[in-house]
Amino acid sequence: MNLALDFSFYNWDLIQNFVLKGLYFSLMLTVVATLGGIFFGTVLALMRLSGKKWLAVPATIYVNGMRSIPLVMVILWFFLLVPLVIGKPIGAELSAVVTFIAFEAAYFSEIMRAGIQSVPRGQVHAGQAVGMTYGQNMRLVVLPQAFRNMLPVLLTQTIILFQDTSLVYAIGAYDMLKGFEVAGKNYGRPMEAYIAAAVVYFVICFGLSYWVKRLHKKIAIIR
Repeated sequence: MNLALDFSFYNWDLIQNFVLKGLYFSLMLTVVATLGGIFFGTVLALMRLSGKKWLAVPATIYVNGMRSIPLVMVILWFFLLVPLVIGKPIGAELSAVVTFIAFEAAYFSEIMRAGIQSVPRGQVHAGQAVGMTYGQNMRLVVLPQAFRNMLPVLLTQTIILFQDTSLVYAIGAYDMLKGFEVAGKNYGRPMEAYIAAAVVYFVICFGLSYWVKRLHKKIAIIR
């Protein structure tokens, strides 16, 4: 049995035909899920901090519920059950986008809640003293500072999100891992394909993590 690894079959044509398509979807899914997750996560955080039970209780149940379920199970449930409810398939890509936004909103909610609570209460009271409404205070005083304070954590969660995009293989979506897998099968080199995929994921995530660490130091200096 020959266990020698051979990466010589990798060339630009292979990367262009198989890998880049998957990389594009992985990056698109990461960006869209991050933006959607931050938006809905901020809404959930504000609901939990509103002091009104009819807003706080549903938000708390949603956040804690989502954070207690493995992402791959949420992906499979949505992909398999929603078509039964609406009576037609929604496609692996759209299913992945909706699922990731819904799932990541729970995690970004906790990050934003911590960021909002990190803003000194004196600034909130100062905004109220000059006649700002609750919405104006949040939009103009609290949220900008919360985003700045939590930016490194938000970016770290985005890196984790990018890693998690590989889970869409479970529903057949064509992400970067799928691209490497298809290339490996077509060229009869599945082991080399998975190793190459691991290296690419590591390089991207390690590079981004290093950049986030430097950004965190700069923000700490500004404070």
